[in-house]
Amino acid sequence: MPANDKHKTIALAVRHNTAGIEEPVRSVIGFLEQAGYRIVLEDDTAAHLGLPGMEALSIEAIGLQADLMIVMGGDGTMLGIARQLAPFDVPLVGINQGRLGFMTDIPIERMLPALGEILGGQAFEEKRTLLEARVVRDGAVIASGLAVNDVVVARGAGAGMVELKVSVDERFMYNQRSDGLIIATPTGSTAYALSAGGPLMHPTLNGIGMVPIAPHALSNRPIVLPDSSHIVIEVVSGRDVSVNFDMQTFASLAHGDQILIQRSPDTITFLHPEGWSYYDTLREKLHWNEYPSVEGKLTKGY
Repeated sequence: MPANDKHKTIALAVRHNTAGIEEPVRSVIGFLEQAGYRIVLEDDTAAHLGLPGMEALSIEAIGLQADLMIVMGGDGTMLGIARQLAPFDVPLVGINQGRLGFMTDIPIERMLPALGEILGGQAFEEKRTLLEARVVRDGAVIASGLAVNDVVVARGAGAGMVELKVSVDERFMYNQRSDGLIIATPTGSTAYALSAGGPLMHPTLNGIGMVPIAPHALSNRPIVLPDSSHIVIEVVSGRDVSVNFDMQTFASLAHGDQILIQRSPDTITFLHPEGWSYYDTLREKLHWNEYPSVEGKLTKGY
């Protein structure tokens, strides 16, 4: 597999504290070096692995220099990397070292053949949208962030319900009393939004999911909005209310704070092996191809 002109410098990031990760990492590095690629490690990964002679770069430097990034870990690892690299449009390949793996979808036992296919030009390219949000207090922005999965406004543990005033495109939608509200991308529809009863959205759908968390009124149902929508959530009442971006960045909120949410102009690009299917991923991760047998055991359905 000769080095493809499109992918000369390849960066690698690995989930920290993963037992036995060193051997798969060495296999990937050896495979890529033999093919003639320049390999760089994300600096935290380099510090964690301690591999001698490997070049280490910051995320910003990777964004400026790398043609491709391989992420070995779970979806949480991918979320953190994707949010930071989104402004640079570096394609991402995910090798699953976690559990679910909706984004890190290549099984570790297939990683070398899959990388060979992708780098050899047999790749399926997929664009994913992000959300950007700003927290405004007394007319000033006090926090902001990007989200690959979701922006979540929620009450603190042990606190009562939060009341939120929601407007879309400068039109009042409702005042909602609940444990919180999830604003999700199609990518995030398989994350927290799914566990809260939200709909699955195909990654190519131009939509934003709005999913209440344990609403006081059962008539408050999930809704899918156009991704051109400008959403404003105002904190009316509640204690220990916060907003988080992909469950990785948090900001505390006060009464009267507004969270302004819209689609980000940035996108992220995932590369999958040829023949990859989103429906295959759903079927595998959500066990759609399993049903109870007569003995009560799960059986594969074909």
